[in-house]
Amino acid sequence: MTETHTGAPPAHIAIIMDGNGRWAKSRGMIRHAGHKAGFDTARTVIEHCTALGVRALTLFTFSSENWQRPETEVSRLMELFMGALGKEARELHENGVRLRFIGDRTAFSDKLRSGMAEAEALTSGNTRMLLNIAMGYGGRWDIVSAARRLAGDVAAGRLKPEQVDEPRLAAALSLAGVTDPDLFIRTGGERRISNFLLWNLAYTELYFSDVLWPDFGESALDEAIAWFHSRQRRFGKTGEQVEGRERA
Repeated sequence: MTETHTGAPPAHIAIIMDGNGRWAKSRGMIRHAGHKAGFDTARTVIEHCTALGVRALTLFTFSSENWQRPETEVSRLMELFMGALGKEARELHENGVRLRFIGDRTAFSDKLRSGMAEAEALTSGNTRMLLNIAMGYGGRWDIVSAARRLAGDVAAGRLKPEQVDEPRLAAALSLAGVTDPDLFIRTGGERRISNFLLWNLAYTELYFSDVLWPDFGESALDEAIAWFHSRQRRFGKTGEQVEGRERA
């Protein structure tokens, strides 16, 4: 059953899709089967977010640390990404979704990098929802890369050191131009953010679910959004200030 939401959906949702391997193992299946099932869940969640009116969705698909996994698993993941990229990009385009990849692409194959660029170009004019796919991404990498770009501007005389502030650093990050996530979801039972969007999650509401990602469907997402609506977002203020009840 779908939860009834009070108020608009979160403008930006970020998700760590965890639990694919454990889901497969619990069923006596190889890990790759879990990744394929997780891919189907991602499609369901993307479609549901689009229907709900979510403006941006960021999915942690492959982290910078995931390169340390067994070579066979990484190779099959790359094959899964490559095999689905063209078809999924066309469907996203038909539904008005803009696709963007964030992360370090240098370690990916030329073919995969080319496919990513083509998918971004195809959907670049869409405005219904922005879908950020984090591949080869790490929060520390993101901040270091941004700092390096700003340092280059300072060294070139385009920027003074005292002009380096939060807005400029934020504008140099992977999610530049996108509002920070309102709701972060991690499935699979772990309670950590695992180097994901370290800067951008500063005031995000953090929701942890024990549901393994392949089982995280529309109703589970609706529960997370209902929980989000129960939260009071203060951004450093008091509850009274947020509610307009502060006394003089």
